[in-house]
Amino acid sequence: SVPRCYLNKQLATVRVQKGDPAELSCTVSKDNVTGTWFKDGLKLTSMDGVVFEKKGLVHKLIINKAEDIHAGKYRFEGGDVKTEASIFVEDPPRVDKVLLKNLTSVPTVAKAGEGVKLQIPFEGRWPIRAAWLKDRMELGDDTRIRVDKTDTCTTLSISSCNRGDGGDYKVRLKNDSGVLEINLKLVVIDKPQPPAGPIKIVESSANNITIQWKPPKDDGGKPVQRYIVERQQVGRKDWETLGETPRSCTSFTTSRVEEEMSYYFRVRAMNAEGVSDALESGEVKAAGRASPGAPDPPEIISASRDSITISWKAPCKTGASQIMGYIVQKRKKGTVTWLPVTNVPVKDKKLKVTSLKKGVQYEFRVAAVNAAGTGQPSDPSEPAFAQDPTKSLGQVRDLKVSSSDSTSVTLTWNKPEVQDGNDVKGYEVEMKPCNSLSWTKCFTLPAESSSCRVQGLQAGEKLFLRVRALSDSGPGEASELQACAGAAPVVSPRLLIDDTVKNFLVIKAGHPIRVKIPFEGSPEPVVTWLKDGLPLPSRAAVSTEDGITQLLLRAAELSDSGTYTVELGDGQGKRETFSFQVQITDIPQPPGAIRLEENVPNTVTVTWEPSASEQWEKNLYYTLLKRESQKGLWHVLGDLIYNNKFTFTRLVPGRDYYFRVVAKNDLGVSDPSETVQPWRIWKKKAEFRVKPQKYRGVNQNQPPRFLVPLKSHVVVTGSECHMSCAVGGHPPPKITWYKDSRDLSRDPNYFCTNDFGVCSLVVLGVTKQDEGEYMVEASNEVGRAFSKAFLAIKGNS
Repeated sequence: SVPRCYLNKQLATVRVQKGDPAELSCTVSKDNVTGTWFKDGLKLTSMDGVVFEKKGLVHKLIINKAEDIHAGKYRFEGGDVKTEASIFVEDPPRVDKVLLKNLTSVPTVAKAGEGVKLQIPFEGRWPIRAAWLKDRMELGDDTRIRVDKTDTCTTLSISSCNRGDGGDYKVRLKNDSGVLEINLKLVVIDKPQPPAGPIKIVESSANNITIQWKPPKDDGGKPVQRYIVERQQVGRKDWETLGETPRSCTSFTTSRVEEEMSYYFRVRAMNAEGVSDALESGEVKAAGRASPGAPDPPEIISASRDSITISWKAPCKTGASQIMGYIVQKRKKGTVTWLPVTNVPVKDKKLKVTSLKKGVQYEFRVAAVNAAGTGQPSDPSEPAFAQDPTKSLGQVRDLKVSSSDSTSVTLTWNKPEVQDGNDVKGYEVEMKPCNSLSWTKCFTLPAESSSCRVQGLQAGEKLFLRVRALSDSGPGEASELQACAGAAPVVSPRLLIDDTVKNFLVIKAGHPIRVKIPFEGSPEPVVTWLKDGLPLPSRAAVSTEDGITQLLLRAAELSDSGTYTVELGDGQGKRETFSFQVQITDIPQPPGAIRLEENVPNTVTVTWEPSASEQWEKNLYYTLLKRESQKGLWHVLGDLIYNNKFTFTRLVPGRDYYFRVVAKNDLGVSDPSETVQPWRIWKKKAEFRVKPQKYRGVNQNQPPRFLVPLKSHVVVTGSECHMSCAVGGHPPPKITWYKDSRDLSRDPNYFCTNDFGVCSLVVLGVTKQDEGEYMVEASNEVGRAFSKAFLAIKGNS
């Protein structure tokens, strides 16, 4: 849209981009009024690119294409209307659109070790500051990187780029009219890094060695194509290539090994740019031919007066070659000498041992044989008598738990029925936990009587017990308790609350809620969790194990705030409870829409819709900020505001104000809510009445003199600076402003006024270039006068 200014409403400022149209208009009260336009105090009759137009009561000054010469102060006079406005022609940095599209859409690709040069030509009002940034840090010159700038171009040069130079770059071009930021991407391609280590030895045997590695952390910008595997024998200098693997395979097996020989291995990754450095292994030794492991003890199958039949299983570890047979040995119980049963290995896993002495107890063991030799022997078998079989003992009778306390269980039983003189020699008592499959003996020696006490139990421990009678013919059939025998006293349910269990928890939204509460009770009590007196939501997980109950919600939501209760019950009506509060909090949500009202003249009352977080956040407050232009800095007007209203009284008429509100709590700051349209209080032009003094025929001419001189100023970058002075003299002096001896009359960046001897210079949006000495000259036909001051610029902190 065309920037427009209606002069008869107020003293206005028009900012227009260079090359864009602009328009000034003024409405008079009578149609026959002939208006006159002035620029910088001079009457305009014609001007390049400017058209004067009158339609009815409206007089217009139209600029078709704004240039630097069009900047200045314009005034319209006609009939009873006299008003003025200023035009500032802004010329921000620009880059050719086609070039800009190519730079931002297509990454720049360079090879590692080569030089790269990124050049960006630009246009715009001088001076233009150019900065190159990477990872938000401005780049400066070093041994490899150089940043150059001329009046029309900026260049980034990297003499020998590497992978670390790749990434996102930003070019920032800035002058007093605006900022242009260009995002570039540089891709540096290189050979891959070495594969990620260490090399893992998956298998090392007499026949094979298998190694494994991980892909490189950096593939060099090009996908890995394959891996090259090499080997070096310890003590030699040369490396030999074993083979290659595709990119998807990160392991390699070689069968070209010698027994008990040591090797080094190395792996390289390869892509289209080359081969990486090598990842090397430590020393890897090929195993020798291993002998077999020990089998399990043999089992007794049957017995007679002169023979015993045994069987066994192959060992879990067979060594480096197949098992060729087994060596079987025997000994009399109570002796230490093992005698061979056969002269050659037994190929089967079952053997009938003959030529035994009747009534003697024997033990047996076996050892596996392979190409490497004879392996370790097994443990001895259970002892067995060489005698004809007799009827084994039956089960003990009436096995039961007669008593128990916190650490023991007492068992009683009756002996089994005895037939054919097979007398009972004792009893074997065994036990196993409820969650175990293996039985263990309770006593080293058999029990001699028909009762025993099993001690050393934990309170509440559950186990199975079994008893079997022993005789010369071997153990009888076991009798087992059909239910778990517990050794736990009755303990009332009780929650074990200590300092680690909090009464009030504050959890950030999205974080887990995990509460563990220990308890005791026997039998194990029933645990119930509630939230605000109701069952927990379906997202909540409760686990109870080993005297600890846990509540878990993996990602807290605002609705999870409330009172949580854990309840223990023993099933008999006795209960114990504990409650705690959970408060879910988060960074506040932004405030709602902002409204601006002028309830009192020259003030603005800012009101806004409350943040939705007020419903659950007690410590929420607001901060109000303002700025005086669309690109200016935000300044805090009010903090720790606990309502939704603030009145700002220090308004300067004629300025544009923007407002922003954020909500805050202990966790952080919300996104802002901002005004879109500027707020302005119209500046009313004061009426001046000058009463001429009466002179008594003397010479009225007076040379210029400064009634109030200039004062030096120190201002912050981006703010406005107002310099003013008061001048007297007759005829009224002509006022000229200078900066460092340069005339500022036609510089659109400065706004000069002279209202009846009160002279002002306004510097809009000061930059570091505005720092220096300013001078105002007052001159008339009688003489000249000067006043000087210094403007210092202080950067934002």
